[in-house]
Amino acid sequence: MPLRKASLLVVDDDIRMLRLMTRILELEGYWVLTAGDGEAALDVFNEETPDLVLLDVMMPGLDGYTVCQRIREFSQIPIIMVTVKGNDEEKVKGLDAGADDYVTKPFSSKELVARVRAVLRRTKLWDERPEPAFHYNDLVIDFAHHRVSLAGKEVDLTATEYRLLSYLARNTGRVLTPAQILETVWGKDYIGEHHLLRVNIARLRQSLEDDAKAPRFIATKIGIGYMFLRSS
Repeated sequence: MPLRKASLLVVDDDIRMLRLMTRILELEGYWVLTAGDGEAALDVFNEETPDLVLLDVMMPGLDGYTVCQRIREFSQIPIIMVTVKGNDEEKVKGLDAGADDYVTKPFSSKELVARVRAVLRRTKLWDERPEPAFHYNDLVIDFAHHRVSLAGKEVDLTATEYRLLSYLARNTGRVLTPAQILETVWGKDYIGEHHLLRVNIARLRQSLEDDAKAPRFIATKIGIGYMFLRSS
């Protein structure tokens, strides 16, 4: 029986762009759902529960940032922001809203497909081998079920945040450079995308109630990288 291709929700108020992205992704075998504005996107999302959302930033009514935040209130399904603004400030704003990645218009079909594949690959989680749970003080990482809990309460992380935390925890006490982390968690094409790493580290710390100035879990080594602390 053939494997089911991922379902993608593409959201854009520009009908030509919507048709273009739909065509590109359908040629790759994806099942594509579409919406022309933020309200319609939320309706389709609730009815169909796609595997990934490609979300335009600049839309009338609910913009992409707001839609992203609304989805993040109840779902960790991966979101790629699609923007005409390529500066780091706009990219970080999208990541802060809860997005997993971004693609900047104009883009090639190859770039769009590569971003979608990379994000979907991350959500599958790269190590399915049985492995004992990781315990550190009141933090528990259940590798078998891809769950994280803190002081007995489950921590809601995106797939990317989970991969990032797992990679750091598996290398406890070792300083990992940004290049090492980006290549392992995101992929080789993401080396140099330091804002992606900074934003996800900040989001992870917030979820773990970890203070960057007095870290319990993740320490920053200025000019070098990041390290999951050893137990004392």
